[in-house]
Amino acid sequence: MSIELDLQIATSNNDNLPTEADFQLWLNNCLSALDIDDAELTIRIVDADESQQLNHDYRQQDKPTNVLSFPFEAPPGIELNLLGDLVICAEVVANEAQQQGKQLFHHWAHMVSHGTLHLLGYDHINDDDAEQMESIEIQLLAKLNIDDPYQDQE
Repeated sequence: MSIELDLQIATSNNDNLPTEADFQLWLNNCLSALDIDDAELTIRIVDADESQQLNHDYRQQDKPTNVLSFPFEAPPGIELNLLGDLVICAEVVANEAQQQGKQLFHHWAHMVSHGTLHLLGYDHINDDDAEQMESIEIQLLAKLNIDDPYQDQE
């Protein structure tokens, strides 16, 4: 398995961030479960300001968000194993973990898995797609001994 990670730390607060090994573990878990053994992607950890600007520019939502996924679309005739970019807002992830009573690194693992699934074309726009995506996330996290992140949501 060859998962190449370009990790960019672009946040002013580096406290309690996962290590590159953590991110690699979560990516390997996700991609190996989906039979993807050769891939490259970037994870960029950002502050709320950058997250809000990107969320506004690409999703027309003027607020920071936990994870944004930017799938790579190769030009015709070009084959690359580049999945794309994940932009994760450290502040939002930490706040959500605290508000939802989740362990911080468990929530990070969820956001990496969730964002990676988006890079692979999964979505949660309609109920059927959401159910499928959440089911995969639950299975991926269970392999890491992380509880169902949706168990307290009704």
